[in-house]
Amino acid sequence: MNDRSSSVDFLLVQDPPPEISEEDAAAFADTLFGIDATARSLGSHQDRNFLLEGSGERALLKISNPATTMAELEAQSRAAIHLAEREPRIRVPLTRTARDGGRAQKLTVGGQTLHARVLDFLDGAPLSGGRYLSPHAVRAIGALAARVALAFADFAAPGIERSNQWDLRRAPEVLDALLPQVSDEALRARLREASDDAWAQVSSLSGALPVQTIHGDLTDDNVVSNDTITGIPDGIIDFGDLNRSWAVGEIAITVSSLLHHDGATLPSVLRAAAAYHAIRPLSLAEAEALWPLVVLRGSILVASGHHVQTTDPDNEYASENLLHELRIFEQATSVPLAVANELVRTSLGHEVQQASLPASPSLMPTLNPNDVTVLDFSATSAALDNGRWLENDAEAEIAVEALRAGASAALTRFAEPRLTRARIPIDPEPQNTPLGIELTLAKPHELIAPWPGTVTLNSDGIAFRGNGVLLSLERADALVSDGSEVTTGAPFARVQHRLRVRASLGDVEVPWLVGPELAAAWRTIACDPTPLVLGHTLPSTDRDSAALIVRRRGTLADAQEFYYDEPPMMVRGWKEYLVDTDARVYLDVLNNVTSLGHAHPRLVNAVTRQWSLLNTNSRFNYPEVVDFSERLSALLPDPLSSVFLVNSGSEAVDLALRIARAWKGRSDVLAVREAYHGWTYLSDAVSTSIADNPDALSSRPDWVHAVDAPNTYRGKYRGTESTRYADEAVAEVERLAAAGTPVGAFIAEAFYGNAGGVALPDGYLDAVYRAVRKTGGLAIADEVQVGYGRLGEWFWGFEQQGVVPDLVAVAKAMGNGHPLGAVITTPEIAANYRSQGYFFSSAGGSPVSSVVGLTVLDVMRDERLQENAVETGSYLKERLATLGTRHPLVGTVHGSGFYLGLELVRDRVTLEPATAETYAICERLREVGVIVQPTSDYQCVLKIKPPMCLTRASADAFVDALDRVLTTGW
Repeated sequence: MNDRSSSVDFLLVQDPPPEISEEDAAAFADTLFGIDATARSLGSHQDRNFLLEGSGERALLKISNPATTMAELEAQSRAAIHLAEREPRIRVPLTRTARDGGRAQKLTVGGQTLHARVLDFLDGAPLSGGRYLSPHAVRAIGALAARVALAFADFAAPGIERSNQWDLRRAPEVLDALLPQVSDEALRARLREASDDAWAQVSSLSGALPVQTIHGDLTDDNVVSNDTITGIPDGIIDFGDLNRSWAVGEIAITVSSLLHHDGATLPSVLRAAAAYHAIRPLSLAEAEALWPLVVLRGSILVASGHHVQTTDPDNEYASENLLHELRIFEQATSVPLAVANELVRTSLGHEVQQASLPASPSLMPTLNPNDVTVLDFSATSAALDNGRWLENDAEAEIAVEALRAGASAALTRFAEPRLTRARIPIDPEPQNTPLGIELTLAKPHELIAPWPGTVTLNSDGIAFRGNGVLLSLERADALVSDGSEVTTGAPFARVQHRLRVRASLGDVEVPWLVGPELAAAWRTIACDPTPLVLGHTLPSTDRDSAALIVRRRGTLADAQEFYYDEPPMMVRGWKEYLVDTDARVYLDVLNNVTSLGHAHPRLVNAVTRQWSLLNTNSRFNYPEVVDFSERLSALLPDPLSSVFLVNSGSEAVDLALRIARAWKGRSDVLAVREAYHGWTYLSDAVSTSIADNPDALSSRPDWVHAVDAPNTYRGKYRGTESTRYADEAVAEVERLAAAGTPVGAFIAEAFYGNAGGVALPDGYLDAVYRAVRKTGGLAIADEVQVGYGRLGEWFWGFEQQGVVPDLVAVAKAMGNGHPLGAVITTPEIAANYRSQGYFFSSAGGSPVSSVVGLTVLDVMRDERLQENAVETGSYLKERLATLGTRHPLVGTVHGSGFYLGLELVRDRVTLEPATAETYAICERLREVGVIVQPTSDYQCVLKIKPPMCLTRASADAFVDALDRVLTTGW
């Protein structure tokens, strides 16, 4: 770009109209348009906008910039009509007719002649502000831009061709005019450099870029959504920047507007470009121009914001916008254009273009490649087991161990995400992927020039430039002076012990670490230096999560669903954390199966040892099954001492129901509505949760009788009336007995798990148990989820109710993820089941399963996990409860210990469930690093049942992440 020319069209940079009070605006609406309404000022860069409200209607009074002509205003009105006709699903503000039949009216304010119009006011909210935009919303705005582009492809009208500072074809002139308004010299220089580089690329493509009418400002500020939950836009406002320009400029403007939103990354905003491309395909030239245009748009936004601050210092709208406009520019220029262009190509479905080094001799010819050990710091590395990845010096120690084992050198992998760079509790955007390699050497070596080049010394080591490649060699000691030119094969440096090598095309120095989602794009300029050491590259260890989902869908039955719209590929667990294939760490507050925490070393060692000794079925005589059964029965009150060992909670519930049937030969069962008990025939029969089965209530066998869920928060009885749940359940027991179909069993959880851990009303189980036993039935406690110390204060849920059941079904926590379940009952009841024949489970109670059960109990005792559920669980519940003071969506916190549920409601009086919000919040929490899912029949409760080793730091991280999501959106 050149310095500003005296011939610059003054219309490119518009001065604002004079200030207009709200009272004057209301008077103009009445005088010019016959509208009796109040006026409220709305923000704008160049115009004056007012919301008119009166007689139950709303409209927009728009007083245009004095530089805007009548022809331009007429073109805007016609364009809105044209779009409404072509795309009736898109809401647009049509211009209302003035009192004398004209579409716009002239008025004079402060000596300036202005034009006023009244437009329809679109209901809904714009996507403006810095709130988070979901992937669905981002794709939707991209698709919207594409539909507008197709609709305007053949639109023309007088006033479309005009000088406009937002026309990206005029970017050099506009910036020449605006940049002097940027007083910050460093910022001004950055704006100039970035825009010059971007324009150089765009100008080389300009001849291949189609031109048509575009909206010109299809941004988050100017799209409107009537859906407050998803933010899916269905309306477009403000046609004030309508113009003929490059068609690709429309989506570039849209993409740029998304960059300042909370959680936005370059790959995430390019979902909009991908959605646009799917409807209105971008040519190769347009794809290559897209990101440079984003940079130009960001530069103009910042420069224009400074101009408005200078010429219209009272414009609060522009001043506030400048903050996020700076964010847009920072994001747009956060990577080199070549990297951003690669991201664009990838998002549009093109193959990744990876840079590579030219053929060359070895950088270190005295090192034998066969004596080099390749290190593994990936998420699945065995060297990082037992939490070693959290040690600060793990990488260096593992490298030294390789040398001690006889290697001449230890070499790290290029562009492999490193678990050793992960941080806990959570790190939403880890910088864990190296764009280079590291060597740890057993002895010093000389480096020779792989091709002719120039040596430059720096504080970190040496930069070697030659053959179009920049080699960054950290910790290398130069053997030649600064600026020396060396020939191929000439020694130029020496390495004592460690060397870090990065290689890039051109003269752009690539960073050492980047995030995994950007690593592939960086490889368009970052070369793998491994061939300089080994003579070849290493096989890729990349694993594609999306491809795995395709394979899963092709093999597993559709009914076996998975969490999340875009699920990560989980490959490791440790304590309360899960790790995906990109070595990103997530906080797991969902996994009640893993009571001790993931990958507990004591359990791993115990299972490994037992499997090396014996694993068979429980009809053999071996000590482990007896030891475990004794330990398990000792945890229960008398007379519960007879143990049946099975493989899962569903089997445990099924067996408990079969034992109860055998007791009196009765098949009728009393169950509680909105409960889930399992997937086997009998356990599914008594499951009444419509969240798991929408037809649960209508498809129950006639021998299943359900009573109302004793939900003291949203059920029909609350507060002091909650005792009526027990009264009604007792009445149902008595009715069934009187009808000649007395219940053989009553089954319930002591804490209402499906509802999110809601405690039963005091005395509920005591009353129902007494009534059932009075008519000869048995009481079954489903402790599959709630039992085993998770409640903190009580080891078993039924203890909270002060009762002793006849049968206890337990699983999940007792195996820490290993398939292990049990039914514990009285000797008398167990003996009676013998009438049904003998009981046998092939793997239930096997030596390995028994050792798992014993080790889980040992660890729970030794690590005081039940006590931790009391202490940290109470702390977590208190912190969650405080969210309700700031976020109206929070209804209440259910549960105890590590058996919690945060219920989300749209209204705290009506308790309207926030079902869609809860689902979206869980999706967003996954993005920021927390694994949690909805529960309850209304799917409006966050199911919070973490591994019982959860720390206070992790509890804080979870609540802080949830607070962020509730604050910034989902």
